[in-house]
Amino acid sequence: MSLGITLVSHVPEVAIGLKKLLKQVAVDISITTAGGTDDCDIGTSMGKIIQAFTDNSATEILAFYDLGSAKMNLEMAVELTDKPVHVYNAAFIEGAYTAASLAQAGVTRKEIEQQLKPLLVKE
Repeated sequence: MSLGITLVSHVPEVAIGLKKLLKQVAVDISITTAGGTDDCDIGTSMGKIIQAFTDNSATEILAFYDLGSAKMNLEMAVELTDKPVHVYNAAFIEGAYTAASLAQAGVTRKEIEQQLKPLLVKE
């Protein structure tokens, strides 16, 4: 199985900017984004999240989000995809960066999850 990353943010530019940062350490990892509402306003879109899952070439996705309602839409979108998706309550930037760099190094998902434990900050 290949690991990919999906980033969900209330602001399109935040998701895009974080992807640019992650690509510095994870050039071979599929990273997709879902930022903002369908009309590119502040918020999240379940449709954009589902599209990000579809566009991600990995067979298994590690998903990170910024704020609470992003988590709600992310969890609903997980129910509508056939890909295994793991949602992490980690600090958005630090968690995604850690996961992406470890995935690039070929670390397993279980080992990545061990490294994410100190970064879990949301419920």
